[in-house]
Amino acid sequence: MIIDTHIHLYDERYLEQLEEVIEEARKNDVGKMIVIGYDFESSKKAIELANQYPNLYATVGLHPSEVGKQENNNLDWIHELVKDSKVVAIGEIGLDYYWDKTHMELQKELFIKQIEIARQYNLPINVHSRSASNDTFTILKEHKIDGILHCYSQSVEMAREYVKLGYYLGIGGVVTFKNSKEIKEVVKEIDIKHIVVETDGPYLAPHPFRGKLNKPAYLTFVIEEIAKLKNMEISEVKEIIEKNTYDLFPSMR
Repeated sequence: MIIDTHIHLYDERYLEQLEEVIEEARKNDVGKMIVIGYDFESSKKAIELANQYPNLYATVGLHPSEVGKQENNNLDWIHELVKDSKVVAIGEIGLDYYWDKTHMELQKELFIKQIEIARQYNLPINVHSRSASNDTFTILKEHKIDGILHCYSQSVEMAREYVKLGYYLGIGGVVTFKNSKEIKEVVKEIDIKHIVVETDGPYLAPHPFRGKLNKPAYLTFVIEEIAKLKNMEISEVKEIIEKNTYDLFPSMR
């Protein structure tokens, strides 16, 4: 089975065709999905969807790009939402200096606070990191916890350091792009036991659907590319990555 470890399934583009998207995923051996929250409202929506479908799970957390909105910065809501049995991680949390450097210190503060919440509830984290690789690594090294580097886009050298700490790398549609040499090199060089797969839907659809709505069914293209890069059988890649995902999220078994 293929497990999508990162999808924003509450997006309106999915809700218009939700049953079809889930069924198409099932027909392509994508049996389970983790619906990712990025603030209070989206985390609630993720939980609602997870409770509607037995093969869906949820995360709750505050995305770094949302920290400037004052109503989000009190994290008490995470303690409340995390009690739901379908919540399997804290996320999407982390650092993003690409769009706005106004709240860099606040981003770091709330990232660390959410790591501590994850530790309190014995949950892994789902990490967003953009244009903040050094600070992200420093925090994750100092506050070590199980988790995924979502949509991994850093160097092979940094990947080696992350997997030494026990983190998984989330690999998605970008690995199928012809010009994505760095992430292809990461997949070649890093042991597959450290890799999980994700859509990051509705974004980052793989080739040949690049620029269109990303669907969980398209993870077959990601798996095929990983198999090609690793010179492995597709069935073996699926089996190992499924095991990786269950090792990180044992409650999803």
